[in-house]
Amino acid sequence: MRAIWKGAVSFGLVSIGVKLYSATEEKDIRFHQVHREDGGRIRYKRTCSVCGEEVSYDDIAKGYDIGGGEMVVLTDEDFADLPLTSSHAIDVLEFVPAEQVDPILYNKAYFLEPEGAATKPYVLLRDALTDSERVAIVKVALRQREQLATLRVREGVLLLNTMLWPDEIRKPSFGFLDEEIKVRGPELAMASSLIDSMAGEFQPDAFTDDYRAALQEVIDAKVEGREVVQPEEVEAPPAAAVDLMAALRASVDRARAARGEAPSGEARQPTPITSARSAQRAATKAPAKKAAAKKATKKAEGAKKATGKKPAEKAAGAKATGRKAAGRSGEEKKTAAKKAARKSA
Repeated sequence: MRAIWKGAVSFGLVSIGVKLYSATEEKDIRFHQVHREDGGRIRYKRTCSVCGEEVSYDDIAKGYDIGGGEMVVLTDEDFADLPLTSSHAIDVLEFVPAEQVDPILYNKAYFLEPEGAATKPYVLLRDALTDSERVAIVKVALRQREQLATLRVREGVLLLNTMLWPDEIRKPSFGFLDEEIKVRGPELAMASSLIDSMAGEFQPDAFTDDYRAALQEVIDAKVEGREVVQPEEVEAPPAAAVDLMAALRASVDRARAARGEAPSGEARQPTPITSARSAQRAATKAPAKKAAAKKATKKAEGAKKATGKKPAEKAAGAKATGRKAAGRSGEEKKTAAKKAARKSA
């Protein structure tokens, strides 16, 4: 890496000499504009829109458009009197908790390397930042512009993150923010289940730029003179569903399938919605089950009483019945004999 800036971190009365390096680099594949027929590079001339003459870099100045076709021209002398344009200091203003800095403010990242004998104070500031669990808010002049930035520790190195100024952040003004859109409880619960099913630990190395890899494959094939193989098409997302719950449920199933888990129809883990519904159904069915059980118990006891007599008791009952029948037949015979004797007399 090549240092792009040299200066010092001003930490109270301590000055720490540092070198500044770009911490990131873009991996985009860059192209030149060329003539389709012979591949020649397309060149652009710097010409004046007023006189039409070609202008060299020495004759180019900065102009500020004030509207109405009028332009204010600024020279190098105008910039020379501005404060901090040539300052090579990183002034620490205060130390704040890292979570108080909104990530939308971050712009570019730079590594700081200690220069010369500044290694010990550099390590001192690094370790103090680590122990405090805070970041330093600093001001620095880079490329003729004063910038707000933070100093924090990453992999044992001080990292300078330049930030946008608060007035550079746009305010969101969209119509739906003024509308009262109600979200149903079951929809929110299903969305939470979807988030839970897709939860994981962030590992940046697990993600790749598939488009750049495919484009590089096309370029390599052109260079080698071999046939260009079209990359595999990515599976098209499902069509938008009218039913929000159905869409959320399908999303949960897809996330589970990606993790190798059973879909919703096969041993699905209970969600907050299904758990609540199951509990409600169980509470409704419980009284009915108890009533049916009581009725069945009473019927069984009645049948047992009716059929529960012993054989001996049954035999005794049959004998008694036979005796009664025999007694009745003897009395009938005596009555008939008396009637016959009366008639003969």
